[in-house]
Amino acid sequence: MAAAVIFDLFGTLLEIRNRQNPYRRLLRLGSQQGRGSSPDDIRWIMTNACGLQEAADFFGIKLSSIQLAELQRCLDDEIESITPFEDALPAIELLRHRKIRIGVCSNLGGPYCPVARNLLPGLDGYSLSAEVGLMKPDVAMYQHICTQLEVAPSQLPGSNASQVLMIGDSRRCDADGPRAVGIEGHHLDRSGAGRISDLREFVAGISNA
Repeated sequence: MAAAVIFDLFGTLLEIRNRQNPYRRLLRLGSQQGRGSSPDDIRWIMTNACGLQEAADFFGIKLSSIQLAELQRCLDDEIESITPFEDALPAIELLRHRKIRIGVCSNLGGPYCPVARNLLPGLDGYSLSAEVGLMKPDVAMYQHICTQLEVAPSQLPGSNASQVLMIGDSRRCDADGPRAVGIEGHHLDRSGAGRISDLREFVAGISNA
């Protein structure tokens, strides 16, 4: 019996058709100014609801008004290009029809959070890293979305099936990570090389009987 399905966002439900990578551009400007980069830089951006200027201030990166305007244009262009995949909304509607709770659990920067909520309104739970202050594959991130969905991430007694499923395009964050808390994780490979390449087919195979 499936009680809930959790989706990743980008690469799974939503696609960015015009990638500009404004925050990576910001960090490159920092490198040009002699600032050493750190693996924690992206984590900070993903777990703090900040804009470009706030991120620059935190990292000690100096931006001219022209540089800030250019980065903001890149961010705006990228956000404007975000759209649901063709199979995303039909898959969500099928889950709604079956009375299965729906959540999203995603690593993304602050400016992208309201866009995701606007494009995918009315879901039962949103666990977005910049809002929560956590990041997949942290166990607490999966626990957070399950709390929002009011479901227990564990297998049902006497069954091999989990009552909570997750799917996304990252094996580490969406397939392997959720399993640490009892969520049945699945990898979405839109190239067609993997077992699952379409969300409609995935949802059609879920039973809530």
